[in-house]
Amino acid sequence: MESYECEINGTTYPIKSIRNLSGHTILPYSIHGTKSVPIVKSADMTKMEEGDVFAIETFGSTGNGYVHDQGEISHYALRSDAPKVDLRLTSAKSILNVIKKNFGTIPFCRRYLDRLGQDKYLLGLNNLVQQGIVEDYPPLLDKKGSYTAQFEHTILLRPTVKEVISRGDDY
Repeated sequence: MESYECEINGTTYPIKSIRNLSGHTILPYSIHGTKSVPIVKSADMTKMEEGDVFAIETFGSTGNGYVHDQGEISHYALRSDAPKVDLRLTSAKSILNVIKKNFGTIPFCRRYLDRLGQDKYLLGLNNLVQQGIVEDYPPLLDKKGSYTAQFEHTILLRPTVKEVISRGDDY
């Protein structure tokens, strides 16, 4: 990846791998599993085993090649290991039911709730985050003014073959 460059609006930029992100396993009811697949060469010795499902991801940037959390929280996901909590806020109970019905443990953003006709849910959603029922995710940013891109393929390891489950134009 780092042997390439890209032209955006007449300016040529070198491309850097985002070194602090990685691919990962996908577990039932959880988008991120426990094993990681580094984007760049490292000492990581992750063993891929039969039956593992991996999201093989690459992230490129015209910035420094490192991202950090910054900005207003934009994405959420119901935790598969969420604690059983007696919710006192009606808005928290209501939005939790909407999340379970429409997303399960798949990540979502607030505009998806808006599209479902939900309003006045922010207090309840924040309460779910505080209770550890929902995980919140801020945007990941490289240096200001940089551009980033991501490609991903999902693979399943079977006894005699690596099966590519997702195929895009870049496959």
